[in-house]
Amino acid sequence: MSTRAVRACFAAWVVVLTGLYYGFPDAHLYTWAALGYSSAVAVLVGVRLHRPARRLPWYLISAALAFFTTGDTWYNLVLAVGREPGFPGLADVFYLLVYPLITAGLLIFIRSRSGGGDRGALLDALVPTVGLGLLAWVYWIAPFTRSAELSMLEKLVSIGYPLGDVLVLAMILRMLTGSGRKPGAVTTIGIAMVGLLVSDVFYGQSQLNSAWELGGPVDFGWIVFYSLMGYSALRPSMRLLTEPAGQHTAETGMGRHRLFWLSAAALIAPAVLALEYAQGHEIEIARGGVVDAPVIAAAAAVMFLLVLARVGDLAVAQRQASNRERALREAGTVLFAAASEEDVRSGIRQAIARLMPADQHYHLQLAPPLPGPVTPGVRWVAAADLPGGVTSGGFAHTLCCPQVLPGGRHGLIVLGAPDPVLRAMQGSLETLGAQIAAVLERIALTDEVSRRDSEAYFRTLIQSAADVIMIVDADGSIRYASPSAGNLFAVSTFVGNQFAGLMAADAQPALQQMLTHGSGDQEGVALAAYHGSRRVEIECDLRDLREDPTVRGLVVTMRDVTERRRLEDDLTHQAYHDSLTGLANRVLFRNRLEQAYAAAGRDGSTLGVLFIDLDDFKEVNDTLGHAVGDQLLISVAQRITAVVGAGSTAARMGGDEFAVLVSPSPDAGAAEDVAARLVAALTAPIELADGEGGVHLVNGAASVGVATNTDAASATEMLRHADLALYLAKGLGKGGWQRYQSDLHTQMVQRLEMRTQLNEAIEGEQFVLQYQPIAELADQQITGVEALVRWQHPVRGLLGPYHFIEAAEESGAIVGIGTWVLREALRQFAAWKAADPSTTLRYVSVNVSPRQFRSPDFADVVRQALADAGARPEWLLLEITESLVLRDADKVVGDLKALRALGVRVAIDDFGTGYSSLSYLRQMPVDVLKLDKSFIDDILHSRQQHALVEAIVTLAGNLDLAVVAEGIEDAGQHAALDTMGCQYGQGYLFAKPQWPADIPALTAAARTLAASL
Repeated sequence: MSTRAVRACFAAWVVVLTGLYYGFPDAHLYTWAALGYSSAVAVLVGVRLHRPARRLPWYLISAALAFFTTGDTWYNLVLAVGREPGFPGLADVFYLLVYPLITAGLLIFIRSRSGGGDRGALLDALVPTVGLGLLAWVYWIAPFTRSAELSMLEKLVSIGYPLGDVLVLAMILRMLTGSGRKPGAVTTIGIAMVGLLVSDVFYGQSQLNSAWELGGPVDFGWIVFYSLMGYSALRPSMRLLTEPAGQHTAETGMGRHRLFWLSAAALIAPAVLALEYAQGHEIEIARGGVVDAPVIAAAAAVMFLLVLARVGDLAVAQRQASNRERALREAGTVLFAAASEEDVRSGIRQAIARLMPADQHYHLQLAPPLPGPVTPGVRWVAAADLPGGVTSGGFAHTLCCPQVLPGGRHGLIVLGAPDPVLRAMQGSLETLGAQIAAVLERIALTDEVSRRDSEAYFRTLIQSAADVIMIVDADGSIRYASPSAGNLFAVSTFVGNQFAGLMAADAQPALQQMLTHGSGDQEGVALAAYHGSRRVEIECDLRDLREDPTVRGLVVTMRDVTERRRLEDDLTHQAYHDSLTGLANRVLFRNRLEQAYAAAGRDGSTLGVLFIDLDDFKEVNDTLGHAVGDQLLISVAQRITAVVGAGSTAARMGGDEFAVLVSPSPDAGAAEDVAARLVAALTAPIELADGEGGVHLVNGAASVGVATNTDAASATEMLRHADLALYLAKGLGKGGWQRYQSDLHTQMVQRLEMRTQLNEAIEGEQFVLQYQPIAELADQQITGVEALVRWQHPVRGLLGPYHFIEAAEESGAIVGIGTWVLREALRQFAAWKAADPSTTLRYVSVNVSPRQFRSPDFADVVRQALADAGARPEWLLLEITESLVLRDADKVVGDLKALRALGVRVAIDDFGTGYSSLSYLRQMPVDVLKLDKSFIDDILHSRQQHALVEAIVTLAGNLDLAVVAEGIEDAGQHAALDTMGCQYGQGYLFAKPQWPADIPALTAAARTLAASL
């Protein structure tokens, strides 16, 4: 039996029972029970027939109908036995249970349809619910509360009925105000609820007035309720009540009918208030005023707020719709620029990104094209119902938009997101789908036009192409040749000739390999031919189209690359050779070294590498100019090439650095022999012209470092070893060669580590100062101190200058260290003077390295250090070395005069150990001579040494220079120097270097001793 027949039978059954109910009052007990229970069964039958996605709400409705019928049956049964039903009684229990069961069922319908996200529908339902609830209170519930004839229990039960009706009313209004198309079952349930509500209202009034009669017209509302609830379950549309209403979109406006009903509901409160007033002033006085005024005012306020919220939602929806419209325009601009299906896919991704709300996570999948037709449109599809290979991204529902593609294919756009977002996006996606369809149609039309024009275009292109195109049959004969073939080959007729006969003899192997390679395409095959006496280099591409019915042959494309190959060879030579000398460059040398190293490792031979660096090449550039320097490099390269011979590789590594890869030999003797011959060959002067008529003899002497593979684990390590050996050769004297030794590497590593640690020591302030007193020899009173730097090494402990000064000089760290010593010494001396103004200390002596002194801003550094320490210039004595005095004498004199102009005194340290002339003492602006300890050690045992020191002291006195003797260790030396007239001394006899805290006490003790003499 069809569902339509079932519905017809049920309707006929209800009509018959209704007629029996009103026609035979004595059978009310049976006809009413049959009517109610049959309706409950009809709901279960509908569930069985239509199998909705969720059955629970229908089971709840069926139970509510059964409970309602049970309550009525009990009530009728009490009357049938001649008794008066009590109120409240058992029937009221069954009646009151109906409302929560129906409410729960309707609530599940609402959640299933909207997912709980349709805020507008909720607000639209609440406004009339509040209005009708107000009417229920004023004319139905309130009279029960004010009735003096009812007990408290009777009042509560009486109030329960209207409250249940209002709750059910709210649910049905929420279902009716939901967005999207309403299933027919929703309308049927709504009419059933109206019947229930009307009958309950009249029943409540009759109960209040004690005028209730069984079998009256009021019962017809309940009959409508029973029958239509059962009938709604038998309708096929009942399945839609538990499925998402996905086909509707977010609303941006409000229909006239809904606006009318919302306006009417909002006017209920003022209408009730007006009615209350119209009842008469006497009634108000009797009641003590408008009794329900607070309730009316509250209901009016609530409805006003609900309407404001609804208006706000509409404004937001309108703004969102405007944003989506703008995004659609932008998306359309992107899509209409697409020229291929891949461009369309990219445009779809950009369009969806523009349409989606900001910061909203979503899932977009563009399924691969599939064959077959499809109906365009946008469908709401649950994740479980998606086709294979398509996912929802973890979302419960998706929007699927099929698209027709050219060639009888179709694609699928799948968009997953939260349900409210999908509802908002559905209309936009429909519009976007139409745009996509238009773009795809335009691309298909363009492709069709291109396809129709391709053949004519191809003919024109072939006729004018510079590349040669030939079609070769399987036997190697030429079937077609483009007109440009005559420019490449010196042949007038091509068709029918053998393709191999066009190529040069040395290109035949490559040609045969190309033709016999089998199926497949080949590119960039190098061939050659002769056009007369000129050799033509050819680059060939082959396409195997023997299976193509329109060609059935090999399509060979050829082009003349003779000029390109020549240019490539030139570029290759430039990439691997030095442009000035013509020798190999660093890249080529490194490649050959790695190959030779690997070969030497296999056969056990010895491989040698030489690093060559010209001595004093910078002076040639500075004095004679870079043009002469370039000529020197060319001449040196020629001499190196002549010495090493053809079996070795000579390279210019950059600047004035060269390298030689000596051919493998049984031992290291070959590399050492080449190094010795190179040094000898380069020592001979080279005659160079300066381009202006002048000729110069230039010394091309060089230092050479030698390394072999026997000491290295890789080619890179050989290069490092040769560099270290060159460094050693430079250090031992220029114009020689040295071979790498393993201990040399260790020393270099230690020196490099020392340089790194020195830089870290400066940043970490790891240096400290000790001070050695300088005493007057006459009374041993301490008048000065010399600042001596020490390194508080974090691992090795306290280190003296011997351990790090040389490395600091080489790395340049001495400048930073010297600046710190100067500033710290002045700060400490100023602190001593401030603590004891009467101290005998008059100055602090600070050593200055040549590198530090030659820095351009040294005078400014001294001036700033004095200012920062608050020290007077005469408190500072700077000690410089003789070597500084001898080099750049004019500049040094100028710098010394600038320092003395500040008030700073200058001393020559370790006087007599260098190569200075005594005449410099008269020319140099210095104040103090410090005699080296080596002069003092033998003055008691050597008459000549005694006389020499005495002469220096006498000369210094004549030149108004003070003399400080260093290294005084015993009383005899002290006495001898004092007798000579030497004024000052320092050494272990007076005190060893002291920490700053010990100097004040030592000075005070010396002053006391001097006073007692």
